[in-house]
Amino acid sequence: MGSPGECVPGIDLDTTKEPALRIILLPKDTNGMGTIFGGAILSYIDLAGAVEARRHCNAIFVTVSMREVVFRHPVFVGDVVSFYTKAKKIGTTSITVSVRVEAIRVIGEQAGERIHVTEGEVVYVAMDQEGNKLRISSD
Repeated sequence: MGSPGECVPGIDLDTTKEPALRIILLPKDTNGMGTIFGGAILSYIDLAGAVEARRHCNAIFVTVSMREVVFRHPVFVGDVVSFYTKAKKIGTTSITVSVRVEAIRVIGEQAGERIHVTEGEVVYVAMDQEGNKLRISSD
């Protein structure tokens, strides 16, 4: 266990080889064009990044910022969408996580293809249950 004001060791996952998150999006997630709403993808980027942050510090994480997410290709209903993560920077109380989003098409001419949808960086701060920042140990 960590001392007061310091996080406990993180959870044991390897999100560089396996995705932090893998989902199939449904019709409820579509926009007016019939493709998946960008906001739905952003929320999953945030969740996947938090999984990566918890690998390094098993604490509550609050999202501070999301940096430049550019959607390169659409995601369609039924696509298998994977979110790969990597910690880019670990600070005293914050972690910056890179998230790469890929979709595997299930129908159409691209069926079975892996498509790079987008990527982005998310910055999180570790907090305790009282809302105080936690120091991230550098073990």
